[in-house]
Amino acid sequence: MTIYQVIKRPVVTEKGVDKKDTERTLCFEVDRDANKTEVRQAVEKLFGVKVAEVRTSNFYGKLRRRGKFSGYRSDWKKAYVKLKEGEKVPEFAEI
Repeated sequence: MTIYQVIKRPVVTEKGVDKKDTERTLCFEVDRDANKTEVRQAVEKLFGVKVAEVRTSNFYGKLRRRGKFSGYRSDWKKAYVKLKEGEKVPEFAEI
């Protein structure tokens, strides 16, 4: 996988921006088949920073209804990427 297939998009939420500011942790939606090593390499190459640790979490699609029609949201995976001390945090999330 390329780095653009591993990292799909940043997750810009209130919690994610707070973690970025206080804990030097970035939050991304990543490919469901990507492992922690691939996420680490992709972030280091894409942003030019050193990564201290990567934590991942799987989310399963919920049942959603629109009137008489029902369906499931897609399953997805989130990665929290903590940067090493002294690394500049990229400014991609501004609320």
